[in-house]
Amino acid sequence: MAVNFEQLITDLVKPLVVHPDDLIVKKFSEDEENLTLQVIVHKDDLGRVIGKGGKIANAIRTIAYAAASRIGKKINIDIDSF
Repeated sequence: MAVNFEQLITDLVKPLVVHPDDLIVKKFSEDEENLTLQVIVHKDDLGRVIGKGGKIANAIRTIAYAAASRIGKKINIDIDSF
């Protein structure tokens, strides 16, 4: 069962942002064991995605980690703005 991690992260982040058209989720690197995704949001939405004390970002990462561990991968998610 292949998981589309880019779509998963997009579906989790899109309801949080005010500027959904500026949301970009792209695969930065991938190998046998690791996957790195980069989430780019509008600068006004960065605080919404990270949350107070990083709680929302950690929740998003936890969901992604759980999905990745089912297929034997580790995932790293970088959140940034432009």
